[in-house]
Amino acid sequence: MPETRSREITLLGEPVTYQVRRSEEAAEPRIDVDIHGVGIVLPEQSEIDPETLLAENAAWVIERKHKYESYRDDIPERRFEAGAEFPYFGDSHEIVVEQRSSSIVDEGTFRLAQHHVEQTSVERALEALYRRKARETVEKRTENYAREMGVEYEGIELRNQRTRWGSCSTSGTLSLNWRLMMAPSEIVDYVLVHELAHLQESSHDRAFWTLVAEYDPEYRAHAQWLNDHSTQLVFSRKDI
Repeated sequence: MPETRSREITLLGEPVTYQVRRSEEAAEPRIDVDIHGVGIVLPEQSEIDPETLLAENAAWVIERKHKYESYRDDIPERRFEAGAEFPYFGDSHEIVVEQRSSSIVDEGTFRLAQHHVEQTSVERALEALYRRKARETVEKRTENYAREMGVEYEGIELRNQRTRWGSCSTSGTLSLNWRLMMAPSEIVDYVLVHELAHLQESSHDRAFWTLVAEYDPEYRAHAQWLNDHSTQLVFSRKDI
């Protein structure tokens, strides 16, 4: 069972509550700062002191903490009902509930199968559609990029990570957030390239970013888009 503990530290005169978690999938220590707060993820056997890591990155942590605190006001109010709109590849799509055998995405609409909505809910039917389309999209694009980049991956898992859009385990399994389907297509591709690059370069050093730039020359702009618009990819309140 992963270790998760809440602690408090003072950074630049400001009290900061943070959590520490150990993960078998983590290749190196990292700090996550998002709308949920501050978290540190450590490899299972890491002896790094979390407070030292935070102190060394104090200005960045405080800046990100303030930024995400302000982001809470930007989280969209979602309505799970016919006529409501949700993003799909960056474009707004209207929810339609109708008699059909299965749910599809078609001409700017999410056409949800009425029987699925009646058995579950609009929210669950829509999420199921997003996940199915994510599986179709991610598997095809990942295979293509992996072939171009000359890397091999073990498999793909679709998750709803609160703090990450993608990750790559030491075993070569890619974990990708299905909510990326709400982002523009080029953002999805950036995340795929980013994670596949980790199969050659484990750390975010110059060699890593050189490899990413080879397959996504606009990666800086795409990373910035994710940073600036992450709240627009919130599906429901359970994601925050």
